[in-house]
Amino acid sequence: MKTFDFKPKFIPAVKHYDKPTFVADLMAGLIVGIVALPLAIAFGIASGVSPEKGIITAIVAGLAISLFGGSKVQIGGPTGAFIVIVAGIINQYGMQGLTIATLMAGVFLIGFGLLRLGTIIKYIPYPIIVGFTSGIAVTIFTTQVKDLLGMQIEGGVPADFIEKWIVYFQHLSDIDPWSTVIGLASVAIIAVTPKLSRRVPGSLVAIIVMTVMALLLKQYAGITTIETIGDRFSISSQLPGATVPELSWDTIKGLVAPAMTIAVLGAIESLLSATVADGVIGDHHNSNTELIGQGIANIVSPLFGGIPATGAIARTMTNINNGGRTPVAGIIHAVVLLLIFLFLMPLAQYIPMACLAGVLVVVSYGMSGWRSFLALMRNPKSDVTVLVLTFLLTIVFDLTVAIEVGLLCACLLFMRRMSETTDVKAIYDEIDLNEDADMQQGNLEHLTIPEHVEVYEINGPYFFGAGNRFEDITGRYGQRPKVRIIRMRKVPFIDSTGLHNLENLCIMSQREGITIVLSGVVPKVEAVLKRNGFNQLLGEENICNHIDLALARAREILK
Repeated sequence: MKTFDFKPKFIPAVKHYDKPTFVADLMAGLIVGIVALPLAIAFGIASGVSPEKGIITAIVAGLAISLFGGSKVQIGGPTGAFIVIVAGIINQYGMQGLTIATLMAGVFLIGFGLLRLGTIIKYIPYPIIVGFTSGIAVTIFTTQVKDLLGMQIEGGVPADFIEKWIVYFQHLSDIDPWSTVIGLASVAIIAVTPKLSRRVPGSLVAIIVMTVMALLLKQYAGITTIETIGDRFSISSQLPGATVPELSWDTIKGLVAPAMTIAVLGAIESLLSATVADGVIGDHHNSNTELIGQGIANIVSPLFGGIPATGAIARTMTNINNGGRTPVAGIIHAVVLLLIFLFLMPLAQYIPMACLAGVLVVVSYGMSGWRSFLALMRNPKSDVTVLVLTFLLTIVFDLTVAIEVGLLCACLLFMRRMSETTDVKAIYDEIDLNEDADMQQGNLEHLTIPEHVEVYEINGPYFFGAGNRFEDITGRYGQRPKVRIIRMRKVPFIDSTGLHNLENLCIMSQREGITIVLSGVVPKVEAVLKRNGFNQLLGEENICNHIDLALARAREILK
């Protein structure tokens, strides 16, 4: 019996910990904490919660992911991928519903890890990942247009994507030029900063510069139209106590779909981030432990008022690039955010909303993966169909529908492709033995097929789709044979559908007076056939190891 695959990287990392490693982790943790600050605030506000909840999530979930995760360098916290789904849950179920959905997602993630699904989740089709990631990016950008341009829209902005853009165009005259300048200048600063210094986070520079500019414009130029965080939210720097929400069966049933979406999305993003990190530092993360760690983080975070969290690729890469090599860097990043939250949080009220919108516009551009999207458009039509469908469903409907339909389409296309890999052909007159694997040594280069004998060869797995193709080809002979030889030397496995089709073929052939002889059955498939009674159905003598033995058996039957 296999034991649970839960081996946090934190434990072996601290066994042989030394001062140089700590110094490197300390510097990385400080920088990542500063980088995470504006993103946590922006993700929190964009998700429909107060800014401190974004920071609380980064503190609590980031600490849990570093302590219990399966990657040495993973940095966890709120990410842009969750903005759409979190905002949708809050609109429909309120903050209480989001708390319960996040707790459920945490339980699901732990379940994924305990069931060892970490490896499987990494094989979700690439077009689906690109499709819904690009769709999320477009949706995030759409939600930020109002704040980026300083629009004053009475009654708020509709949730629907198309209606949202209709309202934007109807209120073009309400654009505030000063907010627009703040927003576009923030985008420019974030874009230029990495060219000057990769260690200084552009988002933090943009927030500091634009906050100072907004204060100066208000103080000395009388510009009061630039909305700040303090105009919209009441900022608190007090850590909340842990509270357990009231659970009811009806609420849990209603939140299964969004909770599963959070879990799947969190699993994909965290494992993708850990895989990218492995390639940089030359390590191997434990995917099942990582899922369990993510699950623990998403159970703890909502208890303190936080939102869903996962591994963040950008922050993880920042950690690596600044020398972080153990989970201690992630813990330090959480401590830095905690200190900022306790002592500097009131200053966040002066940050312009247009500046945060600019930060998220840059985030959405990075998430869009437009180069990967365009590259996939040159792939087979089936991949393009899954890509475009997932993308459009993410934008027009929501992420839950997109993932469900995208996975369904991918599964159907996979089934079709797999069925097409199996080929069934009829062999006439002679069998060419060149490169045959199931012939006996010393035979001639070809074998002659006796009269009244049909020979068919199955090339590939014998499962759904293959049975129908076999039945189609068997009806092409003009006369009924007396013996039907089925070569199975190239059948690596057979599933229940294949067994059912083969059994039906054998029974129908016997009713017509036709004897079925199997040739070259590989041991694995032969064991399956015997477990299902084919040796009694056909007779042991009619299951042969080689084609020449099968032809000899056919001649005996003809006599």
